[in-house]
Formats: sequence, C-alpha cells, structure tokens
Amino acid sequence: MKNLQQQLEARKKDGLYRSRRISDSPQGVEAIIDGRPVINFCSNDYLGLANHPDIKQALIQGAKTYGTGSGSAHLVNGHSRAHHQLEEELAEFTGYPRALLFSTGYMANLGIAQALCGRGDRIFEDRLNHASMLDAALLCGARLQRYAHGDVSDLTNKLQQKTDAEKLVMTDGVFSMDGDLAPLPQLAKTCQQQDSWLMVDDAHGIGVLGENGRGCIEHFNLSPQQLPILMGTLGKAFGTSGAFVAGSEELIETLIQFARTYVYTTASSPAMAEASRCSLKILQSANDSREYLQQLIQYFRNSAEQLGLDLINSPTAIQPIMIGDTDRASKISQALFEQGFLVTAIRPPTVPQNTARLRVTLCSQHKQEHIDQLLDALQTLRH
Repeated sequence: MKNLQQQLEARKKDGLYRSRRISDSPQGVEAIIDGRPVINFCSNDYLGLANHPDIKQALIQGAKTYGTGSGSAHLVNGHSRAHHQLEEELAEFTGYPRALLFSTGYMANLGIAQALCGRGDRIFEDRLNHASMLDAALLCGARLQRYAHGDVSDLTNKLQQKTDAEKLVMTDGVFSMDGDLAPLPQLAKTCQQQDSWLMVDDAHGIGVLGENGRGCIEHFNLSPQQLPILMGTLGKAFGTSGAFVAGSEELIETLIQFARTYVYTTASSPAMAEASRCSLKILQSANDSREYLQQLIQYFRNSAEQLGLDLINSPTAIQPIMIGDTDRASKISQALFEQGFLVTAIRPPTVPQNTARLRVTLCSQHKQEHIDQLLDALQTLRH
C-alpha cells in the first residue's frame, strides 16, 4: 500500500498542497472568506447572476413545485418538465436542433468521448485542455494524441495519418488557465477536411462571448455544422449549476443511449433547472453587462501593463499574471488575502512547471476602483 502521509508531506514540501477556504457569503465581488471580508477576483460568476434575486426566487418556486431532488436518473423517472423545457430553450439559444442536460461539465465531457469513441479510435486534444477532456479520452480507451497549443498545423499533420478509426478533436473554447481562445474557424475547417468530429468545451465562453452571449460559436460566427458538438456549463456565467451538450438530433439521441455518465446518474434537481431557465432569460438580455465586462478587461490589461506585470495575451475575463516560481506565487496569493483580496495561485500540475500564476478573473460587478486597489497591492508586494 502507498504511504499516504508520505505523499501528502511531499506535496507540502513542494509547495503544491491544496487547501480549501470556507465561504460564508453568496458569490459576489464582496465576499466573506474564512471569516474575512475580501474583494473577490477568482469567481467564474462572470455576469454576477449567482445571487440574482429573480433566479433565487425561481429556485424557490421550483422547489415548491417539484421538491428538492429528482429521485432518479433521467431515463427512469427523474426527467421533469422543468428539465425538458430547459433543454428546449438551450437548444434554441445556441442554435442547435437539440440539447441534453448533464450534472456537470466534467460528466458531459466524459459522456461525449465514451459514447462516440472506444478502443481503436483516436482523440486529438490541445495540450492545454481542461483535465476533464484529458480524462475523457483516457477513460474511453481511445488513443489520445495531444497537439501543440493552438497549433492547427500540428493537429492537421496528426489527423492526416491514415486510419479507419473514428476521429474526435476536443478543445476548450476559452482556455481556463490562460484565458486565450482556441482558433475555432481554422479547427473547424481542418476537421471538415479530415472527416473528424469537432467538440468544443465552451464553459468559460457561453454567456459571456458574442453579442447575445452564445459563446465562441457566436464570437467566431460559426454554424452548428462547423461546430457539431458544443458543451456548455451552467455554473459559471449562468450562475446556477449543471451542464449541457448541444448538437444534432442523432448526436443527442446517441448520448441518451450510450453516454454512461448520463444513463447511470441521478438527474440534477428540477428546482435548479427552473433557476437555470430564469438565468437564461436574464443572460440573453445582459448586453450591457457583457459590454461593461469587456471595458473592465481592457482597463485591467492597460493598467497592469503600465506596471510591467507579466500578462498572457488573453481577451477574456480570465487574466493570468505570470509569476513562474510556485512558492512565490503562493506567498503573493496569501499576502493579497491578508490585505483583503481573493486571488488564487495556480500551480503545477494544473499548469506546466515554472508557469505558476495568479489567476485574476473579472466579472461585471467589479468596479475600476476594485482593479486599482488590487494593482496597488500587487505593486507593493512585488518589491
């Protein structure tokens, strides 16, 4: 048996030990974490909907109508009218024929890979993909090939290898630790030419990118034919929880029949589905919030660059500040917390060695003065 204590001590020694902080407040720019009031710069609640009064009321009304739990899997008796209506509304919102709910984005990604691929098939992934997609490829038994980050030429070379196997390309739309965008138009063209599925995990794009918040597909003006598999989460810009896959009639029916993470798990709460339906309505008319968020992003980047902070070329709400050294990133994060700022230090193995960073995430509830205060604190800590 492995010596668990020894493993834990080694992780502490390497500065990679993870600890949970306890929140005593709703999600928001101003939060109470470990009993301390802080300005929150690490939430994915991009539009500030996680504590929206109308969405909370929809959740309460949903619980009054349906109770708190679904009781069973969707294919037994857990598929409520609320779930079904949410799926129809998500399909209409994204522009796809059908949508299918999953309990989490992680489960959705596992289900997609397992339903479409198996031993002998091939899955191609960007090197900086989220862990859920990497695990999806490994667990389904397909051969996993990773291509250089955002490198369409590298992917094309790999896709051109002769094979009769099923081919699936999986990529983040917005990369969660870097904040940059996948080159989706070029990926779509390559996949069509090489007869490969293209699946995009748009967890950090849906609701935020595009004039109407439809995410990467709208940002790049792509069609469902160019991007046949779309996965979106509800726990970030939507402010609720869960995930969905949007695609063709045949794809969704295939997932219902063969995706083990759909078939063999209890359906999410129907009350939460009602909350997500309300969130979807609000999100579609949140153009002002999306525009203001883009203004904040540009303000942060301009101000940080003037201070000489090392940024990644990210046009999204995810704005990493590169530190490099793991221990230094952790110490800066802790010092910021003590000064009233919640900014997570991202360390290996989540990111490659020597690329530890402070992951600053912005939301439409932030003000420019919040950014100024954070940057003033960072400037002091740098010295």
